[in-house]
Amino acid sequence: MKERPDLSFWKLWNLSFGFFGVQIAYALQSANISRIFATLGADPHNLSYFWILPPLMGIIVQPIVGSLSDKTWCKFGRRIPYLFVGAAVAVAVMCLLPNAGSLGLTVSSAMIFGLISLMLLDTSINMAMQPFKMLVGDMVNEKQKTFAYSIQSFLCNAGSIVGYVFPFFFTILGISNVAAKGVIPDSVIYSFYVGAAILILCVIYTTLKVKEMPPKEYNEYHPLKENAEEDSANWFTLLKRAPRTFWTVGLVQFFCWAAFLYLWNYSTGAVAEVVWRTTDPATSAFQDAGNWVGILFAVQAIGSVIWALVIPMFPNKKVAYVVSLAIGAVGFAMIPYTHNQFAMFVPFLFIGCTWAAMLALPFTFVTNSLEGYGHMGAYLGLFNGTICIPQIVAALLGGLILTLVGGAQSSMMIVAAVSLILGAFAVYAIDDK
Repeated sequence: MKERPDLSFWKLWNLSFGFFGVQIAYALQSANISRIFATLGADPHNLSYFWILPPLMGIIVQPIVGSLSDKTWCKFGRRIPYLFVGAAVAVAVMCLLPNAGSLGLTVSSAMIFGLISLMLLDTSINMAMQPFKMLVGDMVNEKQKTFAYSIQSFLCNAGSIVGYVFPFFFTILGISNVAAKGVIPDSVIYSFYVGAAILILCVIYTTLKVKEMPPKEYNEYHPLKENAEEDSANWFTLLKRAPRTFWTVGLVQFFCWAAFLYLWNYSTGAVAEVVWRTTDPATSAFQDAGNWVGILFAVQAIGSVIWALVIPMFPNKKVAYVVSLAIGAVGFAMIPYTHNQFAMFVPFLFIGCTWAAMLALPFTFVTNSLEGYGHMGAYLGLFNGTICIPQIVAALLGGLILTLVGGAQSSMMIVAAVSLILGAFAVYAIDDK
């Protein structure tokens, strides 16, 4: 087997640059979905149910994209066609979703319109996001893989910062941050419009700059088993053959993504409750808290960018993983006891350390363990089930757990902290040899 050559920094950068635009879309979704549906009239105990659709679509779409792209060879590339189509659909839906309350619909109809738009948005984001992981797996050698995923993590978090601060930024520019009851403020609507424009420009850049390996060259660097059983392997067969690392990293993923589902779901309510002392979405204070959550998520992303540079310095990736999750658990536990909006920067910086590790380390472990297995795209699509399933489970249990902890949305941050601690312990089960 020929060793894939080292790639220059800029080639590694170009492989992931489109992720910057995709992540702006993802950040706008994750920071504003609870705010949007709360503004439309959703009950806090039901908010978690709106978060079932995004991971549900992910668990359906990503394995399909992975499997199809494994078999796609055309003049536009192998993974890039799926990236471009997903981004194009995401752009269209980003112009629809924030208008759910502006079309003269009843509350229930606006909710249904918002849910359908959310389903389409997350489907398209997943379709656009998945190829970036595969491009690194296809084109980067083992030695550079951690660095390549760290670049991807950096761009991901840089995009997050932009997406998170948009509503706050537009409010400063004088765009209204309040609207009639049940209507999404213009600051949020404009954020989605501008995010859509940046997304398509970034994806166009990647499609122009990245040239994927043609089949003959690809096979020189990826010796695959060429027999009928291998070619016809279905998802269940692939899961049965998956290396132990696939499953042990998946266990860690379960606890991590459950924790972050509760962050995205309840952070607006938690910050409004702890800092602004309100739980009423109709008040300007609640909308101010919604803007500030965007700033806090941007702070989290800054912490993640910094920590992404630190992770490669750890001589042992498992130690880096454990430390990252433990720091994030401390951050989550601090939120209910932090009553100043600027002091809230500290816990979100800590949470950013966990986010950096979640973006870089799992795919490093898994892609290294899959060398020689074939079906890389299908396996990475299936591995995304370890991102989607915990979010679905957490969303289904969210209302019940919120009731059990007394109904305070800030208490869900303690639940998230406990989940990360369990994830840190699970890291020790990973076989990284």
